[in-house]
Amino acid sequence: MLVLRSSRSALRTLEAPSGGLVGRVLLRGLSTSAARSEELKKTPLYDFHVQHKAKMVPFAGWSMPLSYGEVGQITAHNHVRNAAGLFDVSHMLQHRFTGPSSQSFLESLSPSSLHALTPFSSTLSVLLNESGGIIDDTIITKHSDNDFYVVTNAGRSEEDKAHIGSKLAEWNENHPGKEVKWETMDGWGLLALQGPKAAEVLQGLTETDLSAVKFGQSAFAEIGQGKVTCHVARGGYTGEDGFEVSIPPEHAVELTELLSGHPDVQLIGLGARDSLRLEAGMCLYGHDLDESVSPVEAALTWVIGKDRRAPDAPNPFPGKSRILEEIANGPKRRRVGFEVIGVPAREGCKVFAADGKTEIGVITSGIPSPTLGTNIAMGYVLNGQHKKGTKVQVEVRRKLREAVVKPMPFVPTKYYK
Repeated sequence: MLVLRSSRSALRTLEAPSGGLVGRVLLRGLSTSAARSEELKKTPLYDFHVQHKAKMVPFAGWSMPLSYGEVGQITAHNHVRNAAGLFDVSHMLQHRFTGPSSQSFLESLSPSSLHALTPFSSTLSVLLNESGGIIDDTIITKHSDNDFYVVTNAGRSEEDKAHIGSKLAEWNENHPGKEVKWETMDGWGLLALQGPKAAEVLQGLTETDLSAVKFGQSAFAEIGQGKVTCHVARGGYTGEDGFEVSIPPEHAVELTELLSGHPDVQLIGLGARDSLRLEAGMCLYGHDLDESVSPVEAALTWVIGKDRRAPDAPNPFPGKSRILEEIANGPKRRRVGFEVIGVPAREGCKVFAADGKTEIGVITSGIPSPTLGTNIAMGYVLNGQHKKGTKVQVEVRRKLREAVVKPMPFVPTKYYK
């Protein structure tokens, strides 16, 4: 039987163990449904953002802060690189899967080796359609073989719910006595504290030893004087050290005020979030990923467990035949990074071979990099044109511009390992 309910206490019930141009480009990529929606969803921090003079914009069906006050996108970006930035990412969909076959069920949706994860560790993964295309990218955190915490993208919430719901109904019908329960954690807060001073800031608010929580690991920690139990995962979307903190609904504003009140912390909106993630070489669904793209094409082959690549491996994942063929013989196209000379290339710009005549790909994201002072982009090119150092031409404003294929991340990551 399919079990789906929204939970305001899904994680609390667990026992805790001992503005500028980038923003305008980002907004142009919004889905039509989100842009036309008259009733945007609001995170638990909406009033907090308004009080702090945030410029609120529609994003993936939500009203989200693009920037705060007079702080520009580049200033906000640099603050994250040098100190600590606080992002509201409560629009992301948080899930909890429990039950005796939870691990096997999630492996039937994704290609990752979840059985190889240790308790309270996580992995980037993807939900796949039957042709091996990416329905969504996701972070899957294992608390135990029977208990998983999963975060998926806001812009894919309806598609993800429909897909998971359909697959779970079929799964539970075929696994009597081993049913999986699925809860979406509606109303919960989710904050991303990112930057070189993030650990110092958060450690000052909890007795949990955060030095024991490495990149890709998580813990339950009591935060603040009220000792609010939160799920704290070390990782993020910026390439910097940092944490994503899942907060019970009634404490979301309280802990946001506490964290944002630290002198090293600055509130950061969607504009800087986009430039930071691109410098880190990370994908944005709907721009760099969609349902036609396989994880091999997207340079995400590493999320596919090596033990799951055998043709006869148990519990096969969707689209396995296509993905194995691409691993063996190479995909038709590959996601790569670019440095573009002169002017920035934006999403949709065509990529040509060095001769300027043969079209070989397309740009999916591009910005002037605040950290590097150069124009960076990512996109897809035909296999064989993907090697670093390959010279190409990018059409920007009907004029061909010189560019070169660059490895990603563009800015070295600073994860705590």
